[in-house]
Amino acid sequence: MAHYAELNENNEVIYVVYMDNEIITDENGNEVEQLGIGHLHFHHGADRKWVRTSYGGNFRNKYAGIGDTYREDLDMFISPQPYDSWILNETTGQWESPIPQPELTEQEIENGSRYIWNEETQTWILQEDL
Repeated sequence: MAHYAELNENNEVIYVVYMDNEIITDENGNEVEQLGIGHLHFHHGADRKWVRTSYGGNFRNKYAGIGDTYREDLDMFISPQPYDSWILNETTGQWESPIPQPELTEQEIENGSRYIWNEETQTWILQEDL
């Protein structure tokens, strides 16, 4: 299956559809993104903007989800910014905290503990699963 994300005027994902790979395969057996876009324009109107996405995240950083943004300059789908202080790593397409998350010890892992970000204090807080 081939998957396509519909984008609004701000390049935010508003809808995701799938279609048979046959629709996007040319006479030489190559998958061509534009064939799918043409198919979608025919069935949904030429005024809509579509970009192919990968269900397995094999290209464009990740599978597009509703609310994600397509960054044309990076050719990536980007998740919404989780916190105001986090910065987008334009190489990986991932949001990064201002300070690295601490490593969990084996004991903390066994206890089901995890770190959560506190935006107010700009620190990681160990949350223990009781």
